[in-house]
Amino acid sequence: MTVTVGLRPEQLVDPGLHATGDPHEVWRWMRAHAPVHHHEAGDLPAFWSLTRYTDIRSVYRDPGTFSSARGVLLRPVAMGEDPGGGTTLALTDPPRHKALRGLMADWFSTRAVRELEGYMRDAIRAVLARAVEQGTCDFVHDIAGRISLYVIGRILGVPPKDHEDLFRWTNEAFLAHTSLAAHHRFMAYFVDLMDQRLEHPTDDLVTSLVHGTIDGEPLTEEEILLNCENLVGATENGRLALAGGMLALLEHPGELRRLREDRSLLPGAGEEILRWTSSATHSMRTVTTPTVVRGQRIEAGERVVVWVPSGNRDEEIFDHADRFDIGRAPNRHIALAAGEHFCIGSTLARAEMRILLTEILDTVGRIELNGPVVRLRSIHVAGPESIPLSLAGR
Repeated sequence: MTVTVGLRPEQLVDPGLHATGDPHEVWRWMRAHAPVHHHEAGDLPAFWSLTRYTDIRSVYRDPGTFSSARGVLLRPVAMGEDPGGGTTLALTDPPRHKALRGLMADWFSTRAVRELEGYMRDAIRAVLARAVEQGTCDFVHDIAGRISLYVIGRILGVPPKDHEDLFRWTNEAFLAHTSLAAHHRFMAYFVDLMDQRLEHPTDDLVTSLVHGTIDGEPLTEEEILLNCENLVGATENGRLALAGGMLALLEHPGELRRLREDRSLLPGAGEEILRWTSSATHSMRTVTTPTVVRGQRIEAGERVVVWVPSGNRDEEIFDHADRFDIGRAPNRHIALAAGEHFCIGSTLARAEMRILLTEILDTVGRIELNGPVVRLRSIHVAGPESIPLSLAGR
């Protein structure tokens, strides 16, 4: 098999490609020529890459064959397996996954999100007003990051006075590309919060975890803490989707004009932003029993990595897949996964996007780039690390 000069599947594990190169060029070649590709072990374990939409969706929808319990992200061999394996919502398989999800689902339901909309709108208006008053901002840090963190903080039961501390700790971990579980102040805070809710239950998600049971047994302290860490850590995907959406609209001014002129496009714009940004770059599974994908046998114990942005640009599924189109319909993207592991925060993510775009259209008259955009150096999440903007109110 001959790979076009300059294009090699092995480049996908180079964070530099995702920061300054074009991984979509590599994925496009792989979809055409190597949709099932084996990567030899190195710093990372050996794994199979899947780049076609139908294969990725099939993996998501078959947790019996493709297990999440041993980790869902590529980790250097030297680090060993993910310590949250079999413990957190992201790293469990049915039936435990379903039971654990049941303890959290009410906090992310359509009704719960509807009740949160007033809070989200107030929080968004506050951060936008501050940015307009200053005249400049970093959209990722000052707006998208704060919105995502403040909202999950409220759901978990973190008092508003502590939101900025939580925001600072998560930023420190995200910028260092380390797990929140390794941030001692973050974990100590949630140990204290867990103890408080054990003695004084309130109406929040931490209380649900502390007092919840699975098969009649309470969750362990480690399970509660790691699930809190997992939920807060997921705000990185939220901030990247919000920030990536703003960047996409700025880079496609015609689509921004369409949205200003026709607000009925808002729901579709949100879906296209999710497809276009695909902030979760990859998801890994471990094969539990020998299986065949496109004629290639994959053995039990081997790892399979699905590249979500590639699936969301698959030419077999999406017409003009490399075009950003807020009126795209249908738009059956897999940015929020599928099957058992369909994103528990999907309704919340869509509401945040809709309210943010609405408030920007209503209150911001001028918004433009004010410097170079910096993209993340990561194979795990995709999107802008910094978007410097200048903006003014209406």
